[in-house]
Amino acid sequence: MHLVFATSIVPGGSPTTGYEIANAAILDGFRRAGVRVSVLGYAWPGRKREQARDTVVLGEVDVRTDSASALQKIQWLTKAVGTGRTFSSVKLAALPERAIRTAIEQIGPFDAYIINAVQFAGAFPDLFADRPSIYIAHNVEFRSAEENAAAASDLLQKFLFRREARLLSRLEETFCRRARFVLTLAEEDRAILGVDGAMRSAALPLVTCRKPPAPSPRKPETDAALIGTWTWQPNRIGLDWFLGEVVPHLPRDFSIRLAGNIPAGFRCSLPNVEIVGRVPDAAEFVRGAHVVPLISRAGTGVQLKTIEAFELGLPAVATRQSLRGIAHIPENCVVEDDPERFAAALVRAREGATDLDGTAFHQAQMKALDAVIRKSLAMLTPQPQEVAA
Repeated sequence: MHLVFATSIVPGGSPTTGYEIANAAILDGFRRAGVRVSVLGYAWPGRKREQARDTVVLGEVDVRTDSASALQKIQWLTKAVGTGRTFSSVKLAALPERAIRTAIEQIGPFDAYIINAVQFAGAFPDLFADRPSIYIAHNVEFRSAEENAAAASDLLQKFLFRREARLLSRLEETFCRRARFVLTLAEEDRAILGVDGAMRSAALPLVTCRKPPAPSPRKPETDAALIGTWTWQPNRIGLDWFLGEVVPHLPRDFSIRLAGNIPAGFRCSLPNVEIVGRVPDAAEFVRGAHVVPLISRAGTGVQLKTIEAFELGLPAVATRQSLRGIAHIPENCVVEDDPERFAAALVRAREGATDLDGTAFHQAQMKALDAVIRKSLAMLTPQPQEVAA
């Protein structure tokens, strides 16, 4: 079986963001199942990438809103309104549809598409209707847009997020309806998308690495460590909650390090919070802390940093929202949603929590991932044919 994996950004180098880590796990899973997968999408500008035989790169595009110029943002917004596309998809309409179609034709005979999230396919919604498909919902995007609208203080932002939510809802409904099978990254998302029947969808467990990390001694240098893409609005909602409502309940000597993609102009005046920005090794960064706070308060899909903490066997304090998509919670993870109790649990973890061997968690996730992918492939009834010229 030959599948075309239609995605916004093709893999390149070591995955760093949650989206890239999830894509790597998903692609590995399909290839372990014995299918050939050709990847179709754009590349990050300047990112070193391997010249893979089964990868078709459409060009380079930077889809990050936070680092875009004001002029670029206006151009994206004008194009989105003028074409009726979502803001997230219009960034990926860098080429005309005929050029994308030509690139698909050059792949050769294939059986079906894997539609990897709504953004890229949403820029060309009719282009991928000529084959059976599996749709992968990394998040329920319309719900995230609704949450962003509710959290926005600016009226224009509220309007734009609500517009995005309406358009995303239609696109997600379309791709779910067309798909032979839908893969979500959290069990709860199946019902939100209206595909919670056993023959329509399944939640796909993920891993962050191919082999379980080997347990090893460590010497924490800080009390708590947080890492993430904080420019992504659902993550930012959790960060604002943690800094504004949890940290004030912590002792002044409770040290916190914050790493990852920090929003431009972000400032934190809390004396016990150190902003370190990007770090060379995310796993080593969180291993340098006594406890990992898992602070999600919005969004859908799965939190890859939760999976990573559990694979590493690290003590954690988590909100319930951070545990979506996780079936088995390790014994050294405390679940709290109240800010004061969350802070108290962090202090207790600093003083006495122990590491676990995360091997069993990783192996269980991998076994379940492979089983779900096999189920999704069984729902395809491929009819190999050439793409019509």
